[in-house]
Amino acid sequence: MKTMILSLLLAVSLAAAEPAAEPARVLLNLAKKSVNSPEFKAAVAKIIKDGRGISGFGGDFLFAAEAKALPTLTINDVAGPKFTRVKGSDLWFALAKVPTGTGHNYTISIDGKTKPAADFPAFGPDSYEQPGVPQGKLSDKIVHTSKVYPGMVSDYWIYVPAQYDHQTAAPLFVVQDGQGYARRDSNSRLITTLDNLTHQKKIPVMITVFISPGLIGERRMRSVQYDSVDDTYARYLRDEIIKDVEAHYKIRQDGYSRAIMGESSGAICAFTVAWFDTQRYTRVFSRIGTYTSIQWDPWKKEGGNIYPFLLRKSERKNIRVWLQDGSNDLENNHGSWPLQNIQMANSLKMKEYDFHFTFGNGQHSTAQGNAQAPEALTWLWRGYDLAKTNETYTMDPAEKAKPYWRVKALNRE
Repeated sequence: MKTMILSLLLAVSLAAAEPAAEPARVLLNLAKKSVNSPEFKAAVAKIIKDGRGISGFGGDFLFAAEAKALPTLTINDVAGPKFTRVKGSDLWFALAKVPTGTGHNYTISIDGKTKPAADFPAFGPDSYEQPGVPQGKLSDKIVHTSKVYPGMVSDYWIYVPAQYDHQTAAPLFVVQDGQGYARRDSNSRLITTLDNLTHQKKIPVMITVFISPGLIGERRMRSVQYDSVDDTYARYLRDEIIKDVEAHYKIRQDGYSRAIMGESSGAICAFTVAWFDTQRYTRVFSRIGTYTSIQWDPWKKEGGNIYPFLLRKSERKNIRVWLQDGSNDLENNHGSWPLQNIQMANSLKMKEYDFHFTFGNGQHSTAQGNAQAPEALTWLWRGYDLAKTNETYTMDPAEKAKPYWRVKALNRE
């Protein structure tokens, strides 16, 4: 009897460790085996109704459209596979395979009319739940009222990996716009990525804090917090949010043991924190960074547009940076996101920072950054040693031997 109970418990445990079936995998399997089934027809209709007309798992994708005549598909500006009609309907589908761990874009043309290009991530295996990987725990939402930004109310969440030891001070990872990541089923798949990389010992056992931008009454404070080039947000973290977290968890104080991430204005915010508080933060994951003039007030206040030049004219700081952007990012009265990120990369190179720059074809979207997260976090934390409290980051010799980035082609004649 005892043996039977143990066997049942083991079976339940193994079943719990097995990831739930991904809907995209179910759809892809139907596309390979049962294209004439009512289930496949309903699934294709659903992804069209949902608005994107795309579903994928890993590098395998299904694209769908509804049209009287044959639609056409482009992927990364190149003609994609031919559509196939779903029998007895005006529904069409096409199957394609793309490289994983990065972002891509696609367009679908119907009756000569092309829908605007859309970005999509192709996640690698470290972005999906894996059997036997323990899952950490996300706190409930915590509401904070600030004194650094008087009267500002913001939310944050604390994510603790399953391997965390309450007796040992842990490294720290801070994520801006945290409300978009503080769910296991988030499109970013960041929590699952953290589980997998921690289990594989590619990143340390670290406490992650997801922080949302704040409000003062009805006033949104995101740009003031994120786009301002000063030490206010760094003090907000130090004196308020992280101080509160430290009341419940042991956190390492050395910058060698801390990383910070953001996208868009959250990305420049992450870089600003490391720039002004290198003592506490030295690892930066910058995605579609807003190194532009949003908070610039001529002759009164600097904006993020200054950073490429500030880097070149300042003594090199001990910061490691993963920098990501895409050629179709924003262009508006605040500046050019693609050109400013290229400028940032060249400035980091000129001053021999330890950095990595990835430049895809994406718009102002999270697709590439989300798909790259396993590679980027592994790169940022490479060589980390719990026994150390500092390291002088040096540029990879392979990067040192490469030329600066140059714009060699334009998107018009």
